Amino acid sequence: MMRAAWMGLGLLLLSGCGGEKFQDLQEFMRDAERDAPRRIEALPEVKAYTPFEYAGFDLPEPFRPRKLAPSRADGSGLQPDLNRRKEALEAFPLESLKMVGTLQQGKVTYALIKADNTVYRVRSGNYVGQNFGLITGIGDTDVKLKEIVQDTAGDWTERLSSLQLIDEAERK
Repeated sequence: MMRAAWMGLGLLLLSGCGGEKFQDLQEFMRDAERDAPRRIEALPEVKAYTPFEYAGFDLPEPFRPRKLAPSRADGSGLQPDLNRRKEALEAFPLESLKMVGTLQQGKVTYALIKADNTVYRVRSGNYVGQNFGLITGIGDTDVKLKEIVQDTAGDWTERLSSLQLIDEAERK
């Protein structure tokens, strides 16, 4: 008898779960089904992939830095004269040289340059420094140079430099 009572109670509880409780959910499902589009658009056509074959193995590498202007194959580009006799002031770096004055003999102006406690007399056309520095002009307060240096690609380029006259206080 207890068993029958428990079953009756379970049936009563189950019957209470039915009815109007999930009516709103059933209504939403009907509306969603009615409003849903019936026709699904077709996917766009996929184009076949064609791989790129790099055939430029004889061309310059695209990720290696290079100069914009090609160097001349005949070697006629800018180069220092490596066969000429070196002058005394070419043994010193340009930073260690100091202009201490000028001297004029006749129509020629000389610059007085100090290196290792020795004063040298130079004029336009002489070389100074370790970068093939050619003296292009001598003024009252400076010596103008045109150096020939190698860039990162190994090509020779010109660079303008100068030596400034030092003050009397700096000489001591």
